[in-house]
Amino acid sequence: MTIALTGATGFVGKAVLSEAMRREEPVRALTRRTQAARNHLEWIAGDLSNPAALATLCHEADAVIHVAGLTNTPDPAAFEDANVGGTERLIGAAKEKKVKRFIFVSSLSAREPELSAYGASKAKAEKLVEASGLDWTIVRPPGVYGPHDVDYFEMFRSAKFGFVPLPPGGASSIIHVEDLARLLLDLVDASPALVRRRMFEPDDGREGGWSHKDMAKAIGKAVGRPVFAPHLPRPVLEGAAKLDRLVRGDKARLTADRVGYMTHPNWVARSSKKVPEAVWSPRIGGEEGLRTTADWYRAQGWL
Repeated sequence: MTIALTGATGFVGKAVLSEAMRREEPVRALTRRTQAARNHLEWIAGDLSNPAALATLCHEADAVIHVAGLTNTPDPAAFEDANVGGTERLIGAAKEKKVKRFIFVSSLSAREPELSAYGASKAKAEKLVEASGLDWTIVRPPGVYGPHDVDYFEMFRSAKFGFVPLPPGGASSIIHVEDLARLLLDLVDASPALVRRRMFEPDDGREGGWSHKDMAKAIGKAVGRPVFAPHLPRPVLEGAAKLDRLVRGDKARLTADRVGYMTHPNWVARSSKKVPEAVWSPRIGGEEGLRTTADWYRAQGWL
């Protein structure tokens, strides 16, 4: 089967592409920049704003895995065009080229769209997918971590100095990027009765997710340091977001929009949205994954 992949040069997309190459699955992938040639891979120049490139991407494809999306920006309005408009244009291309199978990577933040512009954009994109008439599956990952990730890296770097600031008390689920990549590919030709026109919330298999405190302790253990991990009230986090914008400008990792959903107490994957075990189950537990991720950061000189 030929898979049309968006977001192949990003954090999750790279993992999907690597897993597809390991399986020797033919992939056609969208890219803004020239990329190195690889077996079983055809690069398509363009992005989600280019209907012609999207049509080429979907031509004679058997399935679309839509990973690409804007996850962080100083301008919340930018989420609308990237995540909603981009998904709408890709759906149009898939229908034009008669690609029926469509796997959409959303976010747990879509459960509470009023908390952030990012979550709202993902929720709107989900509605487009559900109304598309395509043979869709929606995946709402929780926090995705692993080698190459720059978001969770902030916590690893902070833990190295024995201090991990946390949002107000709550819990969240996580998933290793390699497990998520396996899931997205496993969904392509899974039994229709189990996955078609369904929404899933995968995780690392930890019942009830991770409390923020336990997550901080596990990251501290992964980097070899006990950590002080205080819960910070929302006003403090909002001030930190303003400071991050002053220091790092458009590259700030902590934005006001992210504070919106970070301070919500429950980002735990729901058992009612669990992926059937006949289709997929996680292989990388949280403690193991955090440890190997820390090892990767060290090997790359990040820590």
